[in-house]
Amino acid sequence: MTLRLTWLLGIYMCLAVNITLAETTDQPAEKSDEKEQKHFRAFTNQLTDAILIGEFTVDGRENGDRHQERYEIRSVKKLPRGDYWLFEARIAYGKQDITLPIPLQVKWAGDTPVVTLNKVTLPGLGTFSARVLFHENYYAGTWHHGNVGGQMFGKVTKDPKE
Repeated sequence: MTLRLTWLLGIYMCLAVNITLAETTDQPAEKSDEKEQKHFRAFTNQLTDAILIGEFTVDGRENGDRHQERYEIRSVKKLPRGDYWLFEARIAYGKQDITLPIPLQVKWAGDTPVVTLNKVTLPGLGTFSARVLFHENYYAGTWHHGNVGGQMFGKVTKDPKE
């Protein structure tokens, strides 16, 4: 009797798991594509003609000194292949002040975009690695340049006065 009950319980659990999996994985492709396109449009709208104003830290500096940063993003658009997006951004870094088209990889954690750089060389600026996520009107992440790295965070705004 116990063996039969265990066997029936096992079959019931398998059926319940299969039904649950079928409910979550058999979504029509259109719904998934629509959701993805909605995220893409929101990300494009958020960052086109946007200004990122915030601060960054440098690991190893005393007292966790913070430094001001500002990035002006003129446009962002999804490229046809893979996870790459083209950012046209003005970057003022050190003595450099240039506007570049930069293809960057964007990964998605659900509905949250994460800009991903893996040893990307920016002409005149050097080689960088970073992970920067965007949520609502904020950004936060980590960066690495040569032997130096740190954290970055701030606000995404459309107001040039900020």
